[in-house]
Amino acid sequence: MREYLPILIVGAIVGTASLIFTLAYVFMKNKKEALGFDRQMKDSEIIRRLLAYAKPHTMAFVSVGFLMLFSISYDILSPLLVGEIERLVQGSFQLPTLYAYVAVYAGILVVSLICTYVQSLILQKTGQQILSAMRMELFEHIEQLSHARLHEIPVGTLVTRVTNDTNAISMMFTNLLVNLFKNVFVILGVLVAMLLLNYQLTLMVLCFVPFVVLFTVIFRKFSRRAYRRVKDGTTAINTFLSENLSGMKITQIFNREAEKNRAFRERSRALGSAKHNQTFVFGIFRPMVYMLYTSSVLCLLYLGGKGYIQSVSFLGQTLTSATVVTFYMYISKFFNPIQNLAEQFNWLQSALASAEKIFRVFDIPVDITDDPDAIEPEEIRGEIEFRDVWFSYVPDEWVLKGVSFHVRPKETVAFVGSTGSGKTTILSLICRNYDVQKGQILIDGMDIRKIKISALRRHFGQMLQDVFLFSGTIRSNILLGEEGYTDGEIMEVCRYVNADSFINRLEGGLDEAVRERGNNFSAGQRQLLSFARTIIHKPSVMILDEATANIDTETEILIQDSLEKMMNIGTMLIVAHRLSTIQHADNIILLSHGEIMEQGTHKELLAQKGRYHHLYTLQYHKEQLKG
Repeated sequence: MREYLPILIVGAIVGTASLIFTLAYVFMKNKKEALGFDRQMKDSEIIRRLLAYAKPHTMAFVSVGFLMLFSISYDILSPLLVGEIERLVQGSFQLPTLYAYVAVYAGILVVSLICTYVQSLILQKTGQQILSAMRMELFEHIEQLSHARLHEIPVGTLVTRVTNDTNAISMMFTNLLVNLFKNVFVILGVLVAMLLLNYQLTLMVLCFVPFVVLFTVIFRKFSRRAYRRVKDGTTAINTFLSENLSGMKITQIFNREAEKNRAFRERSRALGSAKHNQTFVFGIFRPMVYMLYTSSVLCLLYLGGKGYIQSVSFLGQTLTSATVVTFYMYISKFFNPIQNLAEQFNWLQSALASAEKIFRVFDIPVDITDDPDAIEPEEIRGEIEFRDVWFSYVPDEWVLKGVSFHVRPKETVAFVGSTGSGKTTILSLICRNYDVQKGQILIDGMDIRKIKISALRRHFGQMLQDVFLFSGTIRSNILLGEEGYTDGEIMEVCRYVNADSFINRLEGGLDEAVRERGNNFSAGQRQLLSFARTIIHKPSVMILDEATANIDTETEILIQDSLEKMMNIGTMLIVAHRLSTIQHADNIILLSHGEIMEQGTHKELLAQKGRYHHLYTLQYHKEQLKG
């Protein structure tokens, strides 16, 4: 019994470590809510949804699997060849036989390397195709979300989902999954070879496998939590940067750089702490697996040394030097994949954590959808009717209360009222950025829900106060990707809305570069470009939301001239605070707290001596004082 005392000591050390980690796992399992175990999707569900993206590439993965069988031949056969060479050296040495073994060894190695290279090419191409498909599907889903949904999600979060998180999943398809299967096949192949070579010694090695499984299960919990915290920290930093880089001017104006630095430092420290925890978890997991590998090697060398030197058998079989050498290599081949699995397990947790966050975005319902029987009218005349419309952004906090009005084709209707009266909400409902809770909106006598969203918005042109220009050129911002227009047609539209007055002065003309958000153009220039962008797409209904706000006097004259021209194109809906800009409207609707208080022409409302008359008189006197 004394001769097996070293083995018993090793077993006691491994058992003690297993007990400690099992107790830690039980504690974590009981305290999972307090310590951040926020699993919301099962791994099986995540993997099932991920494999749906791999299904169209089944043949590519089958080819990779076929090549993988050849590539792992080196791992399984090389120890046997080295063992035979050891037996040859110990026995009747013959140089030609050694050359033959070396040639076979080299041939297996070359075949394995070639197969590995080809499979890598296939995987990279397939993985990028899967990544592109997922990224496109995610972007398209985000495009379909309503304004209400988009307002709930920070832009930085969505950017992280489309970029960082999809990259983690790309690693899963291009490297992780195949290596996982490869390691499993290597483990199985090596196990079979070991059993055929010496099944008694193989049983000794297998005694360490349950502990590997135990450590993997335990650290799986810790690793998943650590990776989720890293992902959350990355998202928090991206969201902070997206918001604060866009608002940097405000930070500088109010001299709040120090406060923003502190806020960014806090998020950086949180991410650093999360990565430290992740490193700590992995720093324990892999050494523990390596300890099991080292323990098995020590047991092999101890037993092999006793069997070869002292002719003491192990379970009835004497061990030779060739057997010890072969088993030493096999143990390395057996535990190396397990150690690789430990490292790949971190990548797997990263991919699963990223996939869970992506699928959460996919699971956000698209609440503004086409009815099954929705139609796609070729033209819209521009007749609009609200019938007892009620709407709220927050349940039971009504923004519109029983609003009813009628707009005839090619009429110009203006909405006025104090901030929060519901003016902009009406324009958003007409474009179906939101759906009403009560009542009905009709376009050309048809319920707005019976018209396909794409067709509806194609016939609407919106010109907002805060004009958004994309990075690119003036031409790309006017056309927005639509083709078939000549430079002459584009410039004709620009002349129509008076945008040619500054475009012709630019060195690049229509090809002049537009920086992010159009910050190299004035507010008036951006507004004129938005007019051109709207007119070139020939809308039937034009929506103007405070387009003349914060515009200099000279540009305002150009904009007013453009508005008068556009009134002849189709139905125009205007939201305005400056009443002097809407005197020529066919109908003016005054709103207050979501209800229509007055409506009529400018002259009719002044004659009523009501709220409109009061507001107009106040604004008139203010302008006189400024003048």
